[in-house]
Amino acid sequence: MLPGVEDLEQRAHAWLAEDPDPDTRAALREALASGDTELLERAFAAPLAFGTAGIRGPLGPGPAHMNRLVVRRVAAGLAARLAREGPPEAQLVIVGHDARHKSSLFATDIAGVLRGAGFEVRAFERPVPTPLLAYAVRRTGAAAGVQVTASHNPPEDNGCKVYWAGGAQIVAPLDAEIAKAMARASGSDISFDTEATPATPPAPDVEGAYRAGCLATVGRDGPRAVRLVYTPLHGVAGTLTVGLLESAGFRDVHVVDEQAAPDPDFPTVPYPNPEEAGAMDLAFALAVDVGADVVIANDPDGDRIAVAVPDRGGWRTLTGDEVGCLLAQDLLERGEGPDRLVATTVVSSQMLRRIAAAHGVGYAETLTGFKWLAPAMAEGRRRGQEPVLAYEQALGVMIGDEVLDKDGIRAAVVIADLAARLRADGRTVTHALDDLALLHGVHATAGPSVRVRSPAEARAPLERLRADPPEGLAGIAVAAVADYRSGRRRERGGAESAISLPSTDLLSLELVDGSRVHVRPSGTEPRLKGYVEAVQPVGEEGLGAARARAVERRDALARAFEALVGSG
Repeated sequence: MLPGVEDLEQRAHAWLAEDPDPDTRAALREALASGDTELLERAFAAPLAFGTAGIRGPLGPGPAHMNRLVVRRVAAGLAARLAREGPPEAQLVIVGHDARHKSSLFATDIAGVLRGAGFEVRAFERPVPTPLLAYAVRRTGAAAGVQVTASHNPPEDNGCKVYWAGGAQIVAPLDAEIAKAMARASGSDISFDTEATPATPPAPDVEGAYRAGCLATVGRDGPRAVRLVYTPLHGVAGTLTVGLLESAGFRDVHVVDEQAAPDPDFPTVPYPNPEEAGAMDLAFALAVDVGADVVIANDPDGDRIAVAVPDRGGWRTLTGDEVGCLLAQDLLERGEGPDRLVATTVVSSQMLRRIAAAHGVGYAETLTGFKWLAPAMAEGRRRGQEPVLAYEQALGVMIGDEVLDKDGIRAAVVIADLAARLRADGRTVTHALDDLALLHGVHATAGPSVRVRSPAEARAPLERLRADPPEGLAGIAVAAVADYRSGRRRERGGAESAISLPSTDLLSLELVDGSRVHVRPSGTEPRLKGYVEAVQPVGEEGLGAARARAVERRDALARAFEALVGSG
């Protein structure tokens, strides 16, 4: 017998004794009967943990997969932590879910555990987008919320995002405290309301209130003459987004029929992520057929937005940095006063900082993820600053602070409004992007990544880089290395300074020409991710030449990143 097999079998039998799901029990029994040690090793590897945006993983048996026992333990851990805040019967928890495989069942399990622990639970009966769940937590004054979703992950995945009082995702130390309580939770000890009451709406017309807030962002000034193509990528945002666009006066909206209805198999896309090649092909084909001005997409749970525009006879998907900076510039131009705030993450473009400085408004920079950005915006509100926009390069945008998380639905309405106003002036989204480059220089960004078999495999290249950082990349000297895990930034000459952000597994190479390359493991997928930015001022040579130089340098840095970490 191979080393460790006996231990794996013991753990599998212990899991079987608690597992409430006949599907995962059958899979484990089959693995035990056939001696499938590979499945057992996967199932009982490192337990799923809270990452950049909740907890996610492939469906399957054991603590390393998403399944009914894992979500019951998440609910039990949340209940144990909430109990420290006060009597359970005095606390409300909102539960929502998307349309992925097992999402409805997981949501029922979470609600049952929380009700069994004495909490008041209100749950959405039908699948809802994540921004609506986050909004409901804030509007109702709930103590917490849970959304069952794996966002843009592959079809075989699921997960859940946990929100705390106020409507933002949990951050340290809450995530660690809930995780500790999860680890202590035993299936046999978890109280479960086996006669769970039917789903109770979170609040009277919570969706109507959310819609009203979105529409107030753009106002209602009659029909808007712009032709849009929209796709929800088989997700749950379609009905709400299209309805909002129509209510805002957009009468020329063309929806990709093949992707309009929720489908957990995501049959028309290789990967349900609008950043991935091929995901928007059907939308582009429809855009060509109807002569669209702009293509807009939401990811499957509706919290992210992708935007594409005509470009040299084809269609070009804007980067998250372009979308975020474009919207920030527009919102700041249309607003007034210095006591306003915009925010982004350390791995996003440096352009937003320059936009904020030009408008004389506040600017904040956080770690990756809206679990950090949303609290920064809330803190700004407490200081008397008006939150305008926060964004991250991974297509996440938060406009205002009605939703303390990224909201691709609200962003879709605002980008459509901007496109309509530009078209009325005889201009396009591309013209607005050119204006930004002329003001602040070309900021060419890219997000190369190297997929690995497990998150653990991403550690070796990072450790090697920490121990021996390169002196240059793509022929450009490294000016400083910032290690966000140790909290220290070291310049080429030896001078050191502190990084005033929480510790995280991120390394940044700052180059002498203003370019940057960040490296970190993904918080939601088995990938080592790179964030590359090349900056080129627009001089006498003109915008076209500056853009070509920036893109050439960006691409060279992306190749250098892949060579640097690919052998690790």
